[in-house]
Amino acid sequence: MTLKVKASIDTLVADVPMGASGLTYVGFQAYRFDEPQTRVFRSEANELCLVILSGKASLQVKGPDGTYQWDDLGDRISVFEEKSPYAAYIAPYSEVLVTAQRGCELGVATAPGNNGQYPSRLIRPESMKRSSRGQGSNTRHVCDILPETEPAHSLLVVEVITPPGNSSSYPPHKHDRDAIPKESALEETYYHRLNPPQGFAFQRVYTDNRDIDEAICVENHDVVKVPKGYHPVVVPHGYTSYYLNVMAGPKRVWHFHNDPEHEWMLKG
Repeated sequence: MTLKVKASIDTLVADVPMGASGLTYVGFQAYRFDEPQTRVFRSEANELCLVILSGKASLQVKGPDGTYQWDDLGDRISVFEEKSPYAAYIAPYSEVLVTAQRGCELGVATAPGNNGQYPSRLIRPESMKRSSRGQGSNTRHVCDILPETEPAHSLLVVEVITPPGNSSSYPPHKHDRDAIPKESALEETYYHRLNPPQGFAFQRVYTDNRDIDEAICVENHDVVKVPKGYHPVVVPHGYTSYYLNVMAGPKRVWHFHNDPEHEWMLKG
């Protein structure tokens, strides 16, 4: 099983379809528009979350719940700005016409949609909770784009910035077992960005019995798939890490289990 999806120089930067390498519930694509362009997305039986990572775009949505037009969305030049993004929840059986300006970067998260239980809607930056987690060299900064407190059938979407020399998703934790409230079963993808862009970071994905045990060097725009297991990230000195997380599973609730071998550090 190969867990890293290497970035492409094409408009479609990363493509992780549902069903790829052990992923049943999560799909992810990233697009980079080097010139103004229009692209159509169809949700089919799934729900989507479109995240305007940087730049500007307009969205026209046609679906069973109506027609929507949202223009000139996006006000950050880079994912590393201290600003929340614009995003949109797209109901199943909808068609989305995205008109992107030059310099726009778009993330498209996909998960099962349950026949359109929730209507499409715009998710504005001011509605997103921003917070910092951890302490010392384990500090990271979180923006909840589509948390479990907001309506969706499957999708959970969050972005995280980790300062130089710090770790995140740490102590190592996992969420691959249906044992609520102790742990929930959620697959996950990490879409990595680095600043400066020539940087790199490290992510390890491993299970208790080590049937998965990969130490992955990620570069700008790479994606890491986490079908199961622990998945910490460590950032070298001099570089700042950003990643967009997409999670989904049979139940839309996030309960994680820390690796007991490393949980001691939380008691300091």
